[in-house]
Amino acid sequence: LLASNFLPGIQVDAQPPLVAALIFALILGLLNAFLRPILLLLTLPLNLLTLGLFTLVVNAIVFWLASRFDVGVHVSSFGAAFLGALLVSGVSFVASRALK
Repeated sequence: LLASNFLPGIQVDAQPPLVAALIFALILGLLNAFLRPILLLLTLPLNLLTLGLFTLVVNAIVFWLASRFDVGVHVSSFGAAFLGALLVSGVSFVASRALK
């Protein structure tokens, strides 16, 4: 919901938006748990070459792929997915630090 308020390329179209955001978060969590490690392993040489910065691109791909499931969250471009993944990662980092 935060990403859709700050980034113009991300829209939550479903009613109520909280339910769509929760379903999107569940799908994103599942993809991060199962698909992201496989993608990171496949892109390991490129990740080493870029000193880990390609991980941001992998995060954006997973974020975009989660939006392809028809749950009411739409990402218009790769740039929006990249910024959305950065924002979600930042919020997740701050939340994990606040809970410790």
